[in-house]
Amino acid sequence: IKMAGDSRFPDVDTDESEKSEEMEIVVNVGGVRQVFYGDNLNQYPETRLAELVNCLSGGYDSIFSLCDDYDPGKREFYFDRDPDAFKCIIDVYYFGEIHMKKGICPICFKNEMEFWKVDLKFLDDCCKAHLSEKKEELEEIARRVQLILDDLGVDASESRWKKCQKCIWKFLEKPESSYPARVIAVLSFLFILISSVVMCVGTIPDLQVVDAEGNRMEHPTLDSIETACIGWFTMEYVLRLISSPNKLHFALSFMNIVDVLAILPFYVSLTLTHLGAKLMELSNVQQAVQALRIMRIARIFKLARHSSGLQTLTYALKRSFKELGLLLMYLAVGIFVFSALGYTMEQSHPETLFKSIPQSFWWAIITMTTVGYGDIYPKTTLGKLNAAISFLCGVIAIALPIHPIINNFVRYYNKQRVLETAAKHELELMELNSAEGKATGSRSELEDLSREGKEGPFYSSRIKVSHSDTFIHLLSEEKHYRTRLQSCK
Repeated sequence: IKMAGDSRFPDVDTDESEKSEEMEIVVNVGGVRQVFYGDNLNQYPETRLAELVNCLSGGYDSIFSLCDDYDPGKREFYFDRDPDAFKCIIDVYYFGEIHMKKGICPICFKNEMEFWKVDLKFLDDCCKAHLSEKKEELEEIARRVQLILDDLGVDASESRWKKCQKCIWKFLEKPESSYPARVIAVLSFLFILISSVVMCVGTIPDLQVVDAEGNRMEHPTLDSIETACIGWFTMEYVLRLISSPNKLHFALSFMNIVDVLAILPFYVSLTLTHLGAKLMELSNVQQAVQALRIMRIARIFKLARHSSGLQTLTYALKRSFKELGLLLMYLAVGIFVFSALGYTMEQSHPETLFKSIPQSFWWAIITMTTVGYGDIYPKTTLGKLNAAISFLCGVIAIALPIHPIINNFVRYYNKQRVLETAAKHELELMELNSAEGKATGSRSELEDLSREGKEGPFYSSRIKVSHSDTFIHLLSEEKHYRTRLQSCK
C-alpha cells in the first residue's frame, strides 16, 4: 500500500493486521546497523525509537521529523549520530538502565540521550556522578572566563564610583591583574609573616619589659610593629569590604571571617586596657587581654589567601571527611580496647601507673600514634605485650586512610591546573573566532556567559565556538546536538 500523497514510499507496508509489537525496523546510526522489534521499543513509548514504529503512516513530514534519511526498500532509518553512545543508550530497552562507556564525553552523552528522548533517570548512579562532576568543571571554567572578561571589559554606562570600586577590588583581590597589584599582594604576605614573628618573639622573657606594677609585658618596639601590622590589616579589610560587589557574601566568607578574627582581638584588648579597669578588677582585665592575645594566632591562616597550596590542602581535607572519620573511628575503638586491657593487666603490679581506665586513655593515645612520652608505661609482661599490639594496630589504622587523602589532594591540584588551562584556551578560541567574524564582540553578549541562574554559568548560544577535539564545551541553554564527527570522543 502506498503512502497517501507521497510517491517516494511505494513499498511501505501498512497492513492494518500487522501489530506494531511485531514490527521490525532497522536503524543505521553512523554506519552501524541495529535491528529492533516493536515489543521492545514500545516499553518506552516516549522515546524516539518507539516513535519510529508508528511514524510510517504519517507521511514524509512525520518520518523526516524523527530521522535524517530513510530507505523505504530496506525500511531502514538513518541517523548521523554517535554510534558509540547509541550502543550504550539502547541498553535501556533490554536492561532498564544505561551505563556510559569509558572514553565518551559525559556532556555529549547527555545530549545524545536527549536526542533519543531517553530520560536521564535511566542513567546509572555511577555515571550520573561522572556527569555531575563534568558539569561542575564546565561551570567552573565558565566562571573563570567570566571573571577574566569582567576584568578586561569596561562598561561606559557605569558611574565613576562603580569604576573606582571595581579598580580597587581588582587591585586588592587579583594580584595577576597588574604589577602594582602583585606588589600589594607581596606586601600583605610580608605583613602577615612579620606579625606572626612578632607575636612569637614577644613571648621571649629576655625581650620583655617590666611595668610599674612588676608585670611583664611586650617590648614597646615590638608593640609598635604589631600596631603597624594591625593598621595595615584593618585598612586592607575595610577597602576590600567597600569595593566588594556582594558585601553580604564577602562578610560571611570563611577567609574574611579569619581576617576579622585576626584584627578584632587587638581592638578589644585595647578597649579593655583603657576602659575595662573602670568596670572590673585590674586582674580580670589582664586575664581577658591575655586570652585575646592568644587569638592572634588566627592571622597565620591569612596565608591561605596568598597560597594556592594551602587552599588545595584545605579542599583535599574537606573532601576527605569520610576517610578522616574512619581514621578517628579506628583510633577510638583501639584506644578504648587497649586502655581497658592495659588497666586490667597492670593491676597486679604494686607500682602500676594505670590508676583508672580514663587515665589509660592517654597512654593508649600516645602509644597508638607512636609518640610514646614515657610518662605512663606498662611494667608487667602482659602489659608490654598489649602495648606492642596497640602501637602496631595504631600504625595500621593511621596508614589505611592516607592513600585516599593523598589521591584527593593530587586530583584537586591537577584539576585546578586543567581548569586554568581550559579557561585560557577558551579565551584564545573566543579571540580567534572574534577576529574571523564568527562571534560578536559586544559587551552584552559576553555578559551572557553566566546569566543562567540556578543552572550555573553557561555559554550563550550566540557565541560561536570551534569544534576542536581539545576544546571543553560548556552547556548551552538551547539543545545543541552535534553530529557524530563533532562529538567529543
